[in-house]
Amino acid sequence: MAPSGAVELLPSETPNAARIYSYTLGGSYYLPVDRAAAEYMFSLVPSTPKWVRMLRNFLQHAARRLWAEGFTHFIDFASGLPTDDHIHHVLPDARVVYSDLDPETYDMAQQLVGHLPNVLYVRHDVREARSLLESPEVQNFLGGERRVAFGLNGITVFLSPEEISRLFHDLYEWAAPGSRLYITYETKMPGLMTPRMEQFIDMFRQAGSPFWLYSLEECIAFSRPWQIPPTGLMPLHEFLGLPSDYITEADQEGVGLQFYAAILAKPE
Repeated sequence: MAPSGAVELLPSETPNAARIYSYTLGGSYYLPVDRAAAEYMFSLVPSTPKWVRMLRNFLQHAARRLWAEGFTHFIDFASGLPTDDHIHHVLPDARVVYSDLDPETYDMAQQLVGHLPNVLYVRHDVREARSLLESPEVQNFLGGERRVAFGLNGITVFLSPEEISRLFHDLYEWAAPGSRLYITYETKMPGLMTPRMEQFIDMFRQAGSPFWLYSLEECIAFSRPWQIPPTGLMPLHEFLGLPSDYITEADQEGVGLQFYAAILAKPE
């Protein structure tokens, strides 16, 4: 047995999304098969590590900002591995619900946070968010609190338009007024495609995870009924306060690749 708070990696010849993410972020929870898969992804879309690092920075930035606004209960969907750059480390006094559908990721996550009284990690599909929110386990953990901060970070690319609409409405209907939804969208310019990007997208299709790159206009429409802030959906690097030239033309991979971020609200 690995000690509490550490992960014992079992041998595998199958890449795992959470372990690939760990490798991409410079973490230690990955196997040779994950490193090979990640490096193949980087060969197709070299800007991938840059975008992934910004996604993790967004998670920390959004969590701190919401805590400063008085939010103490967080529900983060498709969380991956809750390592030491995740919400419960950034906000050690918050109550955090994490979730992920993958059984191997869930098992690794239990080794990391299963001993923490203020963290609940649930094996669950983000497409069925309502059943997670209404489960006795989550209700008891939250103490009945429904004014919460939801998180969907780097998730919409794996959901169809219908799934996104249903998810956003389910969260909105369940949440108390004043709740927030911190979110990132991955977009490209309509009509643009390159052979390498098509190969990148097809890699996910073959793995059984269809991958959609939406337009900014589609993402604005997806956000309803949540209220978009006056600043709108901001390019992720701008949201993080990075220089205007931080994202280069090469980073956009010939398709106008761009990530957008916002903290959406359910009005009081």
